[in-house]
Amino acid sequence: MNIIEVFQSFQTQEQAVQYLEKIRWGGEPHCPYCGSLHVGKHASPDRAMVRWQCHDCTRTFAVTIGTLFHGTHIPLRDWFLVLALMLGAKKSASAYQISRDLGKRRATVWSMMQRIRTAMAADPDQERLLHGIVEADETYVGGKPRKGNKRDDDTPNKRGRGTKKVPVVGAVERGGRVVARVAKPGDLSSKGISKFLARFVDAAGTVLVTDEYKGYNRVSETMMHAVITHAEEYADGQIHTNTIESFWAILKRAWYGSHHHFSRKYMPLYIAETCYKYNRRKSNTSFADSVRLFVGAAA
Repeated sequence: MNIIEVFQSFQTQEQAVQYLEKIRWGGEPHCPYCGSLHVGKHASPDRAMVRWQCHDCTRTFAVTIGTLFHGTHIPLRDWFLVLALMLGAKKSASAYQISRDLGKRRATVWSMMQRIRTAMAADPDQERLLHGIVEADETYVGGKPRKGNKRDDDTPNKRGRGTKKVPVVGAVERGGRVVARVAKPGDLSSKGISKFLARFVDAAGTVLVTDEYKGYNRVSETMMHAVITHAEEYADGQIHTNTIESFWAILKRAWYGSHHHFSRKYMPLYIAETCYKYNRRKSNTSFADSVRLFVGAAA
């Protein structure tokens, strides 16, 4: 669903609750505490959220219990609108922009977006191993370095290693999914990179393509490894890292163009959001799939 479809589909809280119940329970409401199907709906039209009663364990519950939306006082429609705006923004949307669009406080929208990003980061699809032709690379995210005050200072600014930017390591299937993580100290060493690739890449079914960085030399012991030397050329037939470089460009456009800055503390969540949307770029059901993920329902 895009933002217009969400706006038209959920005119009331009741419609949003019914949609959430359909996504989570598929027409068979059950108790989240004991799993019983012997439940009944409370007759309380004055409540903003429909309550259910379990006739076995006698506990009451709502469809939001144990989900991303648990305990929220914000209408579900607003949650759905924020989600639709986030999914539709390829290079991310700022909390300021969405708060202006929805007429809500920036702090409220920022908190909602962070909860959504946390759920995106827990996507179990991230645990599926990459395979086929896989490109791996590292990048550095942060503010652009500034020139000195002296006009005649032609000293080039530092880029990549040696800067104070935050290192990020990632891998992407050619035409498929991407995985990226903030790199901790030591993660860009040969040992650290090998550990990252062993976790996210299927060694037996993969041809790994990287640049000439020596940290990748060790992976040749466990999988097929092709190297493109950027000092000489950027592509040699199928041997290139253009796919992962394109993903880094999307990630950095979110930094420069939308957010301008986010702290290292929250950077993993912003990276998770970018990966999540990239992995669903070809999907026509990303909204419903996201709601299903947020309520822990089986696909």
